Parts: sequence; structure tokens; C-alpha cells
Amino acid sequence: MLRPLLKKNDRLAGWLIILFSILVFAGVTALGSMEKADRTFSFDIHLLPLANACINSCVTLLLIAAFICVRRKRYVAHRNLMLAAMFLSIFFLVLYITYHFLAGEARFGDLNHDGVVDAAEKITAGSRRLVYFILLSTHILLAGLALPFILFTAYRGLSGEYQRHKRLARITWPVWLYVAISGVLVYLMISPYYN
Repeated sequence: MLRPLLKKNDRLAGWLIILFSILVFAGVTALGSMEKADRTFSFDIHLLPLANACINSCVTLLLIAAFICVRRKRYVAHRNLMLAAMFLSIFFLVLYITYHFLAGEARFGDLNHDGVVDAAEKITAGSRRLVYFILLSTHILLAGLALPFILFTAYRGLSGEYQRHKRLARITWPVWLYVAISGVLVYLMISPYYN
């Protein structure tokens, strides 16, 4: 096994993880009530969601590679891959908040980009609209719920509590993998409706 990178301090870690999770949840929730920034950009603002889809793809590959490494008892590689996935996920979060602050929300099915999905547009979108909203809902719900568990799982591993880390990771890892994959699928489905 590895030497711990963090000194064990459950109380401090718990407070920091909970505080960070609440701040992220509050920030992302606040985005829903914000108006689109009325600015013109010297670049295509919709490149940010594309970047996020690429980041989620990379996170997916890192999670799979880390899983393979831990099964082969390559613990240093596993740790490094998981840390890379965490850092990329933080970068994703920064880009996600930036994009939604600047560009607002795209609406699935809004072909004319007027911010309203009328009856004709709903008919055109068909059952894909339902699939999109189910995928989006599970993605958002699990992303929000997974964050503190991902952080606690990382803390357990980095502080040398490998049995507790392993128990948490059996639940956290597949949820995180689903969130990463579904994030890419959500992007692929909504991207035609960016204005």
C-alpha cells in the first residue's frame, strides 16, 4: 500500500468537504435564477460546453484507467489518475459556472433560439425531449449527490484509510463514471440548440 499523503483529521476534513459541497451546490443553483449576461464575446461562447464535454470524456477515461490500475495493484498510478480526474472535474466546474453565467440556458427543442419551446418545436423534438430530460435529471441529481462522497472517498484514500476508501469507492466510482458519461451525452443532445 501507499504512504498516506494527508494527515488524518476527520473533523477538519468533514467540515471542509461539507462547506465546499454546499458552496458548489449554492453556486450552481444560483445560476438558474440569473439572467444571461448581455455581452458580446470575441470568441464563440459555446466552445465552453464543448470543452466541458471533452473534459468529461477525459474524466471517463481516467476513471476507467484508475480502476484498471487498482485491480492490478498499481496504487501509485491509481492515485495519480484519480487526482487528475478530480482536478479536471474542478476545472469542468469552473467552466460550467462561467458558461452558464455568461450565456444562460439553452432549451432542448428550441429550434429558433427564442428561449421558448413552442408546441411545434416540442412535436419536432418528439420522444428525444423526454430522453434528454431523464438523462439530464439523473445527471444533475447524481452529480450533486456524488460530490461530497467523491471528496470523502479521496480523503479516505489520501489519509491511508484504505479499507474505508475501498468501501466508499465501490459506490462512488460507478456514480462518478455515470455522471461523466451522461455529461457528454447531455452535451451531444443539447448542442444543436445553442444560439
